[in-house]
Amino acid sequence: MSEIINVKNITYQYTDEDQRPALKGVSFSINQGEWVAIIGPNGSGKSTLAKTINGLIEPDSGTVTVGGMPLNEKNVWSIREMVGMVFQNPDNQFVGSTVQDDVAFGLENIGVPREDMIERVREALDKVNMLEFADREPARLSGGQKQRVAIAGIVALRPRIMILDEATSMLDPKGRAEVLRTVKEVKEQENLSVLSITHDIDEAAEANRVLVMRDGQMIQEGTPERIFSYGEKLIEMGLDLPFPERLKASLQKQGMNVPAEYLTEEGMVDWLWTYVSKK
Repeated sequence: MSEIINVKNITYQYTDEDQRPALKGVSFSINQGEWVAIIGPNGSGKSTLAKTINGLIEPDSGTVTVGGMPLNEKNVWSIREMVGMVFQNPDNQFVGSTVQDDVAFGLENIGVPREDMIERVREALDKVNMLEFADREPARLSGGQKQRVAIAGIVALRPRIMILDEATSMLDPKGRAEVLRTVKEVKEQENLSVLSITHDIDEAAEANRVLVMRDGQMIQEGTPERIFSYGEKLIEMGLDLPFPERLKASLQKQGMNVPAEYLTEEGMVDWLWTYVSKK
């Protein structure tokens, strides 16, 4: 896999008066087509880090390279064309009177010809399963549907990287599940690199790799299986336990001999089924 993002030893402080830097010597890289989740408690620097990748924030020191280009004044607009961001509240992103108008907005801004625009809007809405809602008002959609339209607006621009900045935090479990399923499908179809900024452990479980932040620093890195196998040590990092780990802890208190390794919800169901069938 080729490297698409490289962040090397970056630091950032919001004001001179603020004694605690938002980022302190953060380094990591992401390969093309990889899904990386960055998790951590509020104030850990996750969203600040995301904003350095598309040039919304310029680090005080260190380097950011995206698509082989160093982030600087000369390259910032080219880099932003490669990076699409989906934010926490989709209502803040809507500008069109209909779903298709909203998806077309970004294409109009970069001067895409009308015939090409119509086709790209249609393709993008189809990929997120929202084509039948093309003429609807965005305000009349559910939270999950709104985020899928926001994703379509990014997909239509054909970026190489999608950043989800707490994009599922305002959704109910059903809406969260449908958005994550949509991101997964679009990622595979377009070979997108996905960077998911989240405090939701279950969302992070969808990633290939998890980075853990605390107080502006990267403190752990590994697969979801490795990170979540820390169990209650996650609480010491300021994080919640994934549902399967919470269930395992409850079962263990009841005297059941539960697996030591991390299990997904599906894996937990399989294990419980096998355990019960042996009784």
